[in-house]
Amino acid sequence: MSGAGGEINRKLEIINLENRRTSSEQKMNYKIKTIPLSSIDSEDNSYRITTGSHIKDLVNSIDKLGLINQPLLIEKGSMFIIVCGFCRIEACCYLGWPEIEAKTLDPDTDGLECAKIAITDNVLQRQLNLIEKSRALNILSKFYKDSESLFMEASALGLPENPSLIKKIKDICNFPLPVQDCMLAGTVSLTIALDLSMLEQKAGVFLANMFHELKLSLNKQKETIVMIKEIAIRENISEMELLNKCGFSDILNNKDIDRTQKAQKIKTYLKQMRFPEITKAETERSRNIKELNLGAGINLIPPANFEGLTYMLNIKFKKIDELQKQVVKLNAIAENPILEKIIK
Repeated sequence: MSGAGGEINRKLEIINLENRRTSSEQKMNYKIKTIPLSSIDSEDNSYRITTGSHIKDLVNSIDKLGLINQPLLIEKGSMFIIVCGFCRIEACCYLGWPEIEAKTLDPDTDGLECAKIAITDNVLQRQLNLIEKSRALNILSKFYKDSESLFMEASALGLPENPSLIKKIKDICNFPLPVQDCMLAGTVSLTIALDLSMLEQKAGVFLANMFHELKLSLNKQKETIVMIKEIAIRENISEMELLNKCGFSDILNNKDIDRTQKAQKIKTYLKQMRFPEITKAETERSRNIKELNLGAGINLIPPANFEGLTYMLNIKFKKIDELQKQVVKLNAIAENPILEKIIK
């Protein structure tokens, strides 16, 4: 869809969501009250959607203009819990306000309606990230036991419409926080996060942090996870036991080597453990190639992982006489018994 078309659809979606929120709020019986901040349970995240904790701009705005949009609270025992306005309340606490004006709902207000308003309030403000979408879906799933109803309500609230995607992201908000942080930072994708969730938790967190630090590509991350799982199964140990055995922490904490060198060391170590015979053969082949004394300008390129029979020679020269000298070297190399040993 074109950018203009997408923008129009987004505006129409916002209008529809705004109408839904207004309609829902009108059905609710709330009062405007002055509430001491000490009476608000900010630790209760029942309706929390946002992952943002950067409130600097919000603090400045509230400090200059006041609290224009009142948070929505609901009574729970002797305290109030937040339905909408987590960041606004955090900003007011930062400013040292003793109390705020807020919309307060009756304790008997339907939880589903509170959830819908909380989700709509966030969707109207911005495009939600994956963790926020997951939180919204997770809250809704408490009220919809069958998948079809959940999918329909999610679509109506501006959340993902694809059932397959909903199933994938619904529970990522329950993943360990370090994994979620790496997802938000863009160093761990949804695909990798789902793969990490299949490992024991400590191993998943360790690898997420490792991928974040080394900035590995998607393919290298997947390759690392697969190799660790396969080695752990073969060795009959847990993934975390394997990671400790490999000494990856020492590699990551080594300040004398850069990120690329760390990644290469880890890759080499895993390959040696996963394919010991191939690694041994490659080491021997490299030693034999070195013994050929190819000299400058000539490189022998063997098939990777011994998958194939074709070898390649790379020859560099600038002048005809240089090429002639290289040809003489090639003839000597062709008669060297070490070459036959390499090929066999």
